[in-house]
Amino acid sequence: MGEGSTLETNVKAIELKDLWRRYKATGDEKARERLVVAYSPLVKYVSGRMASGLPAHVEEADLISYGLVGLISAIERFDLEREIKFETYAITRIKGAIIDELRSLDWVPRSVRARAREIERANSKLEHELQRAPTDEEMAAELGSTVEEFQESLLQISNSSVAALDELWTVSDSSGDQVSLLDTLQDPGAPDPAHVMDITDLKDRVADAIARLPEREKLVVALYYYENLTLREIGEVLGVTESRISQLHTKAVLRLRSRLQGED
Repeated sequence: MGEGSTLETNVKAIELKDLWRRYKATGDEKARERLVVAYSPLVKYVSGRMASGLPAHVEEADLISYGLVGLISAIERFDLEREIKFETYAITRIKGAIIDELRSLDWVPRSVRARAREIERANSKLEHELQRAPTDEEMAAELGSTVEEFQESLLQISNSSVAALDELWTVSDSSGDQVSLLDTLQDPGAPDPAHVMDITDLKDRVADAIARLPEREKLVVALYYYENLTLREIGEVLGVTESRISQLHTKAVLRLRSRLQGED
């Protein structure tokens, strides 16, 4: 059974190589269509991951539709000579296509965006004054609200967030492609020389910003972005509710955004 499975995998790999050669050499539309079908599970994977952090009214089927646009673009633009796996390149473009479409729909209420910016500014001000991450009580006082109102704001922002750190952790290479820092770190292939210095600098800045997060927020970031656990699964690990994890995640994202934007 194991030998048969290995043989099937090898045959598929050979077929994919042949499809890539045919498409890139001649622009064969049928080869492109077969590549789209072969890699379509990537769209389902990315859409499923993103849907878990979005409001219930956002349909996963719509995300898949947006993601297919990104997959097709990835297939058309991918250079077989690049020292990066196609899957890594494609996932970044699929995420980008979904985020772009959601942005164009402008479905995040302006009041929520404004509140997020207000919290970022308050966090940046207090961190500068206190030389540490402010507590919920200190943030609420700075914002002129109660702790309960501040935490409710975090939940509202969380429900409107779209791949918050993926939007943050990107750089453009010389061809204009968006390359996610997370995908670059996870891929064994070397990044393109044209933007390796940008990635190294961004990696150092993000690592430093994460290191300065409060311990529980740091743990949530590690489990969510590096271990690929959902917010619900993290809540089970830490023994708290999913909504509490959403608050911790949102606080971490807003702290990181205020720090990185403050350094630009």
